[in-house]
Amino acid sequence: MIKGIAHVAIAVKNIDEAMEQYSNAFGFKKVPVVTVADQGVKSAVIPVGNSHIELIEPIDPAGGVAKFIETRGEGIHHVSFEVDNVDDALNSIAAKGVQLIDKKARKGTTGLIGFLHPKSTRGVLIELSQED
Repeated sequence: MIKGIAHVAIAVKNIDEAMEQYSNAFGFKKVPVVTVADQGVKSAVIPVGNSHIELIEPIDPAGGVAKFIETRGEGIHHVSFEVDNVDDALNSIAAKGVQLIDKKARKGTTGLIGFLHPKSTRGVLIELSQED
């Protein structure tokens, strides 16, 4: 079911400054920043080998990423696993007793996504991702 790690998302206060820092420190290429209004973030998906780092900056002060930074500070927000079909994966995982945040796939930055509740995954927010 899990094909690999799609990306690791890092919550940041300023996406432009973070991209500059990651570019200077690690040689990562700078990528376009997109706004994902329904998730309340700006996002930059940076290729790193066969995976990606996603920088996410909150644009909604009441949104989940803003609350995350407020309580925990900047840092790793979630891990995204690539799957063939998000809806099938969500159904399969729910049948095994894992609590879901999303019951159905929804649009994400690079395709369809669905989140698992961290209460069921040892405190880690896990996203399932199906690329377009």
